[in-house]
Amino acid sequence: MILDTDKEYLEKKLEEISSILPEGIINKLKNSISNYPAQISKEEIDKIIELTLRDYSSSLIHPGEAAGVVAAQSIGEPGTQMTLRTFHYAGVRELNVTLGLPRLIEIVDARKIPSTPMMTIYLTDEFKSDKEKALSVARKIEYTRVESVVDSTSIDINSMAVVIHLDPKMLQDKGVEVEDVTKAIKKLKLGEFEIQQGEDEFTLNIIFQNMDSVTGLFKAREKILSTKIKGLKGIRRAIVKKNGEEYVIITDGSNLDGVLGIKGVDVSRVETNNLHEVEVTLGLEAGRELIAKEIKKVLDEQGLDVDARHIELVSDIMTRTGDIRQIGRHGVTGEKTSVFARAAFEVTVKHLLDAAARGDVEEFKGVVENIIIGQPIKLGTGMVELSMKPATR
Repeated sequence: MILDTDKEYLEKKLEEISSILPEGIINKLKNSISNYPAQISKEEIDKIIELTLRDYSSSLIHPGEAAGVVAAQSIGEPGTQMTLRTFHYAGVRELNVTLGLPRLIEIVDARKIPSTPMMTIYLTDEFKSDKEKALSVARKIEYTRVESVVDSTSIDINSMAVVIHLDPKMLQDKGVEVEDVTKAIKKLKLGEFEIQQGEDEFTLNIIFQNMDSVTGLFKAREKILSTKIKGLKGIRRAIVKKNGEEYVIITDGSNLDGVLGIKGVDVSRVETNNLHEVEVTLGLEAGRELIAKEIKKVLDEQGLDVDARHIELVSDIMTRTGDIRQIGRHGVTGEKTSVFARAAFEVTVKHLLDAAARGDVEEFKGVVENIIIGQPIKLGTGMVELSMKPATR
């Protein structure tokens, strides 16, 4: 803490360094000094600011530093120590999750759909403490088709009917009533048909009036079984799990846009590992943040310590064109202006022939192209060009 008389002095000192330090550091410095348990004098304020400036200036990158190479090396080297397996999700045996190197490759390749798409859905205050209420939200989210609640099916050729035996346990588990199944089937365009109750309440006889072939009956059965009853497309499973003091929903599959519209979902705390869904729904900046967060998460899970700035450089490069691009010949590398840099990565001959046909010019501004022809690269000491005027006698 500081005296009221010193508050104006602190504001003045922070104003003086506002052109040097970022706003975030200045705010943190102000809060730390103001809220410190012991009293801080003017001299100590000066010393703290001096040490902060020294620490900040020593952390700045040097002119000519090969930032890209250092970032690639810092992520690539620990990447060689990663595992190559798909693991069970902690605490949920039904779900698998891709970790380690396969997940890292998936992120930098900017795959449209991850191999194990997942969501962690946090709930609002009304729903997060009650398991039954959390289950009701999970049932709304989980994509349920007729075949999910069917015990068995058969075909009655005499009356040209499809007979469906529903599973009472599965109906209860999915939170579905027999009427819901009937309503879903009635919406289908299968010609003229009627639904009659069978020998018990869980048996439905779907009788077709104008069905003239057994093949048509089999096709109708497949269509009925794949009919949606409720839920969001892409969410194959939704599991309620206790996380500390609250219940959260873990899903197998992802549908961010759909989940945000479900009552009971805390829209400010919905997580997904699908980069493109986040980009489309929440924008490019959110996608950029997710790339950095997911790479950091993969490395942390493997016990690998990589500075966040290297990871942020990767996410910045992947999103600099206005959408999420992979690091590869169809993305970042393929968009390089240098012919030699593109050719050095993949399909060398094709790049050289295409460039020759177009009449492209190689300007040798980057690293790779200068190394290929044996010139000094424009980095570090290679950035400096000295000319000397000989002394005249």
